[in-house]
Amino acid sequence: MSEQRRGLVFGAAAYLIWGLFPLYFPLLEPATPLEILANRIVWSFVVVALLLAFRRRWSWLRPLLRDRRKLLLLSCAAVAIALNWGVYIYGVNSEQVVETSLGYFINPLVSVVFGVVLFKERLRKWQWFAVGLGAAAVIVLTVDYGHPPWIALILALSFGTYGLLKKTVGANALEGLSVETAVLFLPAFGYLIYLVAQETSAVQSEGLSAAALLSTTGLVTAVPLLLFGAAATRIPLSWIGLLQYSTPTIQLLIGVFVYDEAMSATQLIGFSLVWTALVILAVDSVAAVRQGRQLDREETGIDAAEAH
Repeated sequence: MSEQRRGLVFGAAAYLIWGLFPLYFPLLEPATPLEILANRIVWSFVVVALLLAFRRRWSWLRPLLRDRRKLLLLSCAAVAIALNWGVYIYGVNSEQVVETSLGYFINPLVSVVFGVVLFKERLRKWQWFAVGLGAAAVIVLTVDYGHPPWIALILALSFGTYGLLKKTVGANALEGLSVETAVLFLPAFGYLIYLVAQETSAVQSEGLSAAALLSTTGLVTAVPLLLFGAAATRIPLSWIGLLQYSTPTIQLLIGVFVYDEAMSATQLIGFSLVWTALVILAVDSVAAVRQGRQLDREETGIDAAEAH
């Protein structure tokens, strides 16, 4: 199997695991979303620490500890991903899977807006049109729900912020996660101790089966990240960009067909606007890349002619 094919398999596996999360988190009940989140943080820290120890990859740690700016940015990223995880778990376990999927459909549009606001990037006309469609979708869904789709918006904004901070830092996915979970470890572990002291922990009420299930949150977090990292080094970013839409698509299908969540005509219109916006973004991005390559070839041809 070629490296590209292996990368495609790794990437598809990562996004498939993320897509199946709506089937996984309900298994952890009767633990509350906050207890599940705390377990996910604690067990993720344990798993990534073991992986780093097994690989003996500690050389990056000392320079990072000396860089206060990077530590601050990773700490902010930790807060952003904790918010994202917590809201997602709440959304799934409160039977709002369809809305959680919307958040990850909206996320690419949020990244575009961040580019304009924070980096003063200039959008092409079709990008502006796509952002406008995304805004229209939020308005349509707000009218249908009677309130803004808060779960979707918080998921999109928190994950967009997380991606922005990670891009700024430039940390490896596994190493970044180890720092983020280390930052969150003490509050999360302290909360689990508090639940035990109050005798409200799911582990106390449900026994070893609950403890075993909750301990899997670390592997469920780390494994798709490792698969994604392996894919990102083997396949083009354009493939990654297309694969990312498979996760919310799987989640949407689970919400509608497994959990029988209602999807009104108005919601379908809102989702259709978002999907149209994403198609426009994808087509526009491909066209821009092709145009850039054409210009590079033309400039190379001019340089070659001048050389002769």
